[in-house]
Amino acid sequence: MSPNVKGAVLALLAFGVYATHDVVVKTLGATYSPVQLIFFSVLFSFPLAMMTIMRDAKPATLIPVNPGWVIARTIAAVITGLSAFYAFSVLPLAQVYAMLFATPLILTVLAIPVLGEKVGLHRGFAVIAGLIGVMIVLRPGTTDLSLGHAAGLTAALGSAFASVVLRKIGAEERAVVVMLYPMVANFLLNGAALAFVYRPMPIEHLGLAAIIAALGWTAGLITIRAFSTGEAVVVAPMQYSQILWAIAYGLIFFDETIDAITALGAAVIIASGLYIVFREGRTRASAFRPVLRARMRPDTGIRPTENSGAGPGLGAGQ
Repeated sequence: MSPNVKGAVLALLAFGVYATHDVVVKTLGATYSPVQLIFFSVLFSFPLAMMTIMRDAKPATLIPVNPGWVIARTIAAVITGLSAFYAFSVLPLAQVYAMLFATPLILTVLAIPVLGEKVGLHRGFAVIAGLIGVMIVLRPGTTDLSLGHAAGLTAALGSAFASVVLRKIGAEERAVVVMLYPMVANFLLNGAALAFVYRPMPIEHLGLAAIIAALGWTAGLITIRAFSTGEAVVVAPMQYSQILWAIAYGLIFFDETIDAITALGAAVIIASGLYIVFREGRTRASAFRPVLRARMRPDTGIRPTENSGAGPGLGAGQ
């Protein structure tokens, strides 16, 4: 098996695990607040994070080199986590994924002010086409837009911002800093808010919260391995396989079906994202390759990042 094929297979596996993670989030989200779910997900993620942190033997402190950017990314991760968990709780899986698929498009735009990128005519048209796809999915004026739709778009925006900041500071910041600050912030902020939304959880629901943490962490590690094995231009498009998982899981577990308009909008968004991915892979249009280097999942800050040292040979430029 060639490295590219292996990387693609690993990516498909990772995004299948992510989709299963989202099913559990949606299941528990019918009963519990996103605040409560994220708090316990972070709580159960800490032992996993500690094992990664213990492998970082660099003699340095946990004080960030770029405190402003680390704080900004941490805030984005907290907002993204709450938004993504809420969107999965109240909207059909396929609709949420269609909105999250806009992340590469937003990344392309954010790379202009944050990374100093120049977006040419081709990528500019791809972004516009992708945003039209988002409008097709949302259908403003013909369907009632809810807080869930706003949360889905917020998750895409927050994830894109967190990812592009990681591209900017990843080469300078220690992996433990990039990983630990969002986790601690999620733990403290959601823990403080927990008193206002807490509902007692039976042991089986606590077990499902632990499964959310384990699935998210496992998928993150597999994704890192996929990007370290195959070329990013081959691995990155595998994220769009999640729409197939969304259709299957939505039908099996939640009696959800995808309508023709949502399918059309998702197809436009996916086509736009793929165009940007392949263009970055074939040309030097992007010095930082913000789309190729992002995992295009909601960056909640409670799973390993690509420079967290969770896999061999994974520097900030991987």
